[in-house]
Amino acid sequence: MDFNWIDWSIVALFFASLVAIPALASRVARTKDSAEYFKSAGSMPWWLLGISMVAATTSTNSANLFTEIIRRDGLGGNWVWWAFLLTGMLTVFVYSRLWMRSGAATDISFYELRYSGRPAAFLRCFRAVYLGVIFNLVVMAMVLLGAIKIGVVMFGVSAWTVLAVTSVASLVYSCLSGIRGTIYTDFFLFAVVMAGAFAVMHYGVNHPSVGGWSALMANPAVVEKSRFLPDFSRTDALIAVFVIPVAVQWWNVWYAGSEPGGGGYIVQRMLTAKSTAHALGGTLFFNLLNYAIRPWPWYIAAFASILVFPDLASIRTAFPGVDPALVGDDMAYPAMIKIVPNGWMGLVAASLMGALFSTIAAHLSMGANYISNDIWRRFVRKNASGRELVLVARVSSVALMALGCVLAPFMESAKSAFDLVVQIGAGTGVIFLLRWFWMRINAWTEIVAMAVSLACAVFFQLVLPRFSQVQMLFWQKLLWTIGVTTAAWIVATFATPPEDQATIVRFKALVRADGRDIGKGVLAAFLAAIAIFASMALVTWLVLRH
Repeated sequence: MDFNWIDWSIVALFFASLVAIPALASRVARTKDSAEYFKSAGSMPWWLLGISMVAATTSTNSANLFTEIIRRDGLGGNWVWWAFLLTGMLTVFVYSRLWMRSGAATDISFYELRYSGRPAAFLRCFRAVYLGVIFNLVVMAMVLLGAIKIGVVMFGVSAWTVLAVTSVASLVYSCLSGIRGTIYTDFFLFAVVMAGAFAVMHYGVNHPSVGGWSALMANPAVVEKSRFLPDFSRTDALIAVFVIPVAVQWWNVWYAGSEPGGGGYIVQRMLTAKSTAHALGGTLFFNLLNYAIRPWPWYIAAFASILVFPDLASIRTAFPGVDPALVGDDMAYPAMIKIVPNGWMGLVAASLMGALFSTIAAHLSMGANYISNDIWRRFVRKNASGRELVLVARVSSVALMALGCVLAPFMESAKSAFDLVVQIGAGTGVIFLLRWFWMRINAWTEIVAMAVSLACAVFFQLVLPRFSQVQMLFWQKLLWTIGVTTAAWIVATFATPPEDQATIVRFKALVRADGRDIGKGVLAAFLAAIAIFASMALVTWLVLRH
């Protein structure tokens, strides 16, 4: 795909801004210690935090995923991830206050606040390695794989060119000034991502095969796919995309960015807030943007794609050099990008890079934080200086980026790897919700839950398909894993001694989880979730009416 001088100018301006913003932020970061580098000295406002969270959640795969869901299951198919709004609202109204009161440097350091002894230390180390290294590498490799496909198929650049550009850009803005520079740059990147998404939407809606807004919304093929709720006549699809997510998945499955009780880069950003009120406001703003506003340009482009590329054969025609077996409904969005004219293509390319860089940088920052604070300072050098911790974080970021680049080209089965990661967290989510209040939960509860969930995931995803003809749907595997894991951790909880009383008393005094306040928070969370779901339904009606 050829760029003209306007396209190249936009891309050049994009990269100049990507260097300038963290460079300016680094003037502050260089004069501070590790508290500035990892937590911005607690200075971030709610609106900036919310935008940073949603930027970190938006990857190069987001538009492709939404397009595939709508083309296959309609708008209502998005309940498979919309249900996580319930998790987000609990984080806003209940757990954000508890995390801020805990004073934890990371969500992993929580383990030695809540639990005690060697089991707590082991749990902290294991989770830091699992989340900071293993999980981060899998996610980064999958995101990079998507970027490689877009770069090779659409722009004709090599895979290693994509990896080199991504590495340099992501490391510059995640390492140069720490979390402050990352959050500032996220704001800029999110604006670019949304501008590019609106450009694709505009040219999709006005494509000759579509005929404009009114024609798009009146087309029977689009009307059929525009239901806010899934098709209740398709039992298997209904269970997979609505019943399981709404009834079980949101509170009992660990999922990055929507962790029950909060975690990962969401908590990392909450802990940089000016105050508890700003942490709450930022997380609420994130959920509103993430579910009710952010996806709509991609939804509409997906509807347009149904008319521009009505079947897989038409998508394959758009990519004649690609193996036809690799072309699916997720490729409809890249096909839509190809209809954007020169002069706007540079903005779209910048938006794709912005989505890629923000996601990679979020995982680099999170992983480096875990390695520096939860492994190096805790288990290697307890008296490490702030300067040393920052150096460890920067070296860790470079190492994680290098490993992710090496792994990405070999991720031929990224979907199965993702399913394995999701299933590993099945059955553990409820522990993350209850451990703040039910003091009988101990370190062994979480250790056993992780071990059993991992064993179940390996069995269902890797072992069973090889040695049995039994075909199980993913949601069936998920329910089995949840059931077995839950039974195992409940037995472990009552078969092992409770945490020592001094640790429990200290933790209770720290987080001050008053029952009345928690009850009010839970009620507010569900009312807020209902309000946002209602606003989503209203926006659907307003956008799609004709």
